[in-house]
Amino acid sequence: MRAFLERASHWLALVCRVVAGIALLALLTVTIADVGTRYLYRLTEGAIALRVSGSVELVSYLMLCALLAAMAANVERSQVVVEAFSHGLAPAIKHRLHGVYLLGFAALGLALFLGLLESATAASRHGEVTQDLRLPLGPIYQVAAALSLLLGVRSLIHALLGAVFGAEQEVSHGE
Repeated sequence: MRAFLERASHWLALVCRVVAGIALLALLTVTIADVGTRYLYRLTEGAIALRVSGSVELVSYLMLCALLAAMAANVERSQVVVEAFSHGLAPAIKHRLHGVYLLGFAALGLALFLGLLESATAASRHGEVTQDLRLPLGPIYQVAAALSLLLGVRSLIHALLGAVFGAEQEVSHGE
């Protein structure tokens, strides 16, 4: 069971890293294109008037995807351990406490998923669109909901690995 959970977590993390990487590359591409076309406009004193329409909107939605995917990909390494509270505890107890702590992130991921899924259905039902580019908001919320679900699932997997099996997690030590 433990090996299955570790493999599942590994593959989910890989998917999340790919999504985060693609979103970051797209974000950088949009930003560079926007800055480049503005600079070209200024250099030619308006003779070349290329623009990236809705670049701020695109960057904000790509940032949402990148952050949610990165959070889901690194959930086991995202906790800061304050040694003042746990320095006297045995490592197995520390790992189990960390697993219990990750249950909160599993609940957070589930709550985000449910809220975003409800927003996606409402946006699709009412035909809501983004402000600048007039993109439908339903699919954007669905992607964010899926990434939030991945956060919850990976948190739950690592909560089980830590709390039940006492598996060691990678954590940052606060110093």
